[in-house]
Amino acid sequence: MKYRRTKTHVSPQVKALTDAQKIAFAPLTFQAVSAMIKFGILEFLEENPSTLQEIIEHCKISDYTAETLLEVACYAGLVVKTEDRYVNTLVASAFLNNEMTRVNFNFVKDVCYLGAYELANSFETSKPIGCKKFIGNYETIYNALQFLPDDMKKSWFEFDHFYSDRCFEEVLKIIFENKINQIFDIGGNTGKFELACLEFDKNCIVNMIDLPENIEEAKKHLKNSRLKFHGLNVLTTSLPKISGAVFMSQFLDCFSKEQIVSILNNVKNAMDEGTKIFILEPFMDKQVFEGAAYSLAHISLYFTCMANGKSKMYTEKQMLELINEAGLKVHKKYENIGAHDYTLLEVLKK
Repeated sequence: MKYRRTKTHVSPQVKALTDAQKIAFAPLTFQAVSAMIKFGILEFLEENPSTLQEIIEHCKISDYTAETLLEVACYAGLVVKTEDRYVNTLVASAFLNNEMTRVNFNFVKDVCYLGAYELANSFETSKPIGCKKFIGNYETIYNALQFLPDDMKKSWFEFDHFYSDRCFEEVLKIIFENKINQIFDIGGNTGKFELACLEFDKNCIVNMIDLPENIEEAKKHLKNSRLKFHGLNVLTTSLPKISGAVFMSQFLDCFSKEQIVSILNNVKNAMDEGTKIFILEPFMDKQVFEGAAYSLAHISLYFTCMANGKSKMYTEKQMLELINEAGLKVHKKYENIGAHDYTLLEVLKK
């Protein structure tokens, strides 16, 4: 007689095996969620607990498609089945209603997913091998932002703006607490901070510093007599004379440790004695929520395979060491900036 095994106490080893399978199949789970969003399944179930046939008819998909995706969704914790009806869990609702989840998901789907296959090669070569299939011979993704495919570009900018933009109001109050005549934003990107500065202080001169190709793009939609443009590579070109304040938002994490020290030295050599440097970063070791730290650690992998092959998200401890190595010191520290626990470091010459 054969005996069928029954579930008893789940040992740590069995739990570990289950977790390992979730990682092993994670890429397929990810694409299943993407398909369910595309077909409107999750959106339909959000307000309409439905039978399989109702889902098939409303979403205009085959029974095979519906059965297969819903089976995965149930095991992945997105959907539960009660009697003959399917209903979304809070996890599925997050993909529909939580902007952070939507932005992160689209960023991984449109920007990182295909290139992540080249992660190991990118680590070995210190080059963003995964991005080469999109940008050709450009050295980094930053030189090629304006030439990315439309969906990739849209998701990249939405991701980039989502987090730091929510810090600007608090940051500007701190920077302009003591009157300054001008501010230099290094890594200005599309100029959202510049616009916020021009609105916040009606007299301040705002200097936008970025790669030449990004500056040329910014000039097309940024028009103000108090806004000055500087197209240059901070790794290879000396900065113009700096006074007042320097702002770097999510900028230094785009570089390796050695490059960060080089950039900070470049800034130090260009600024006068009274200039303050403000560094805004979401440090991994300063996050209140586990999900935030988890996300930041994984964003480092984007830098590896898609951005430049050598940068990462940093801990506060690591950044403080690099600031000290560049001959600078932290004068003040402001924590829990914005909705996503950013840290603002006010830095001076030693």
